[in-house]
Amino acid sequence: MKKNINLEFKSINELRKLLDSREISSFELTENFLRRSDELESYGIFITPPSESILNEALVADDLIRRKKEKIHQLTGIPIPIKDMDPVKGLPYTHGSLPYKHFIANDDSLLVSRIKKSGGIIAGKTNTPENGYAGTTENLISSPARNPWDLKKTAGGSSGGSAVAVATGLCPFASGGDGGGSIRIPAGFTGIYGLKPTQGRVPKYHSGRKSYNISNISTSGPLTRNVTDAAIILSIIAGNDPNAEYGACSLIDQDYTNTLSKSIRDVKIGWSPTIGNNPVSSQIIRVIVPALKIFEDLGAIVEEVEFTPDDFDQIFHTWFDYFCLKGLNGYKSDYSKNKLSLTDYFSDYLDHATTVSGERLWDIHNNIGWYRNYTNNFFSNYDLLITPVLAVPAFEINTRPKTIDGKTVAHPLWGFTPYTYPFNLTGNPAASVPVGFSSQGLPIGLQIVGDMFSEEFLLNVSFKFEEANPWVERKPEI
Repeated sequence: MKKNINLEFKSINELRKLLDSREISSFELTENFLRRSDELESYGIFITPPSESILNEALVADDLIRRKKEKIHQLTGIPIPIKDMDPVKGLPYTHGSLPYKHFIANDDSLLVSRIKKSGGIIAGKTNTPENGYAGTTENLISSPARNPWDLKKTAGGSSGGSAVAVATGLCPFASGGDGGGSIRIPAGFTGIYGLKPTQGRVPKYHSGRKSYNISNISTSGPLTRNVTDAAIILSIIAGNDPNAEYGACSLIDQDYTNTLSKSIRDVKIGWSPTIGNNPVSSQIIRVIVPALKIFEDLGAIVEEVEFTPDDFDQIFHTWFDYFCLKGLNGYKSDYSKNKLSLTDYFSDYLDHATTVSGERLWDIHNNIGWYRNYTNNFFSNYDLLITPVLAVPAFEINTRPKTIDGKTVAHPLWGFTPYTYPFNLTGNPAASVPVGFSSQGLPIGLQIVGDMFSEEFLLNVSFKFEEANPWVERKPEI
């Protein structure tokens, strides 16, 4: 490696250029990744840290690059951390749950297999709350994921470890999953870009039976420091598969980087400060409102709207009841025997799920249908919706805000994130975009929501905003 090449905070394209020109080797890059992973141990990035055995994979990648006899893929030789809600064959697959602490995955998830096919070196399993069931990252098997902008503050969740890996410059991309905001929440808290794709855009393998619920609310997606990297990753992980669950979209694969630079002149944007009149910190609004002028300077038309598919309390209970039921469905066989080994929050969610009646489930599906119709009608009048991504800046680990600007938070565990879970119910693509900082120097983000399957357009608008407001230049002190 040439002297004085700093490998931190590099983009995928920057690393690809350095590797292909052999200014650095994959071995050196991976060795640096392992060293920095050790240095960042207190940040709570990993449940299963990367093993030195990945250096052997780096040597294989270096040989491929040197011989140039086989196609070099976009991620060839680059270490990639995977959220511990995706199985990686041969590695622990804990879900952040104590009962699964020693469980070893027998197979790769579809997302992991696609990252491997693109040359990525799987480098550790990142931290998540138990079974991904919290908007912060605390569990019983690892230390909490800490916000690199203030280590006393939460990094968010449930993809908290992945967000910290990216925000600290350890890697250009780490995988995330989002069933209620789990990509967008940590992206917003740590000042990086997080994309929740349209439901079904990034498929999963079916689990023996092709069972699929029309109200599936969770999807995988990228956490990156810039929009181009997110577009590269989406191009790799999206697209149907013959073994995908029923309901995965059948749209052909595409390169999402091709249209990033298109003009956004005359794009019509609705700006909604609340969804159903939820409490929001005035600090959040003060930072976002001036940033809306950037979209106008780029030629877009921004109008304030009231995006109100329902009262926010009703939206919350629709999502929360269903969210808890999904957890019970996946865990019911182990629930009784493992209850004492669970976190209080996950145990409470499973207890709550047992109280949700069949009649209530019918109401939930009716509400979801209404929210989807409402949102579809909104996008017949507007190209995009912008909201805050979170109602408050990051707060201290193991706490939740009980009030926001003097208003009582009705649901303290989730009251800080009323903008994210509505779009898990509707299935729309949504991105968390860094926009500025609080008075305490904590990142604040806005959320851009698009029509169904509009990721190409959503990435385009995000990219133009990034060009005009280059957040990647702002880095936490490590």
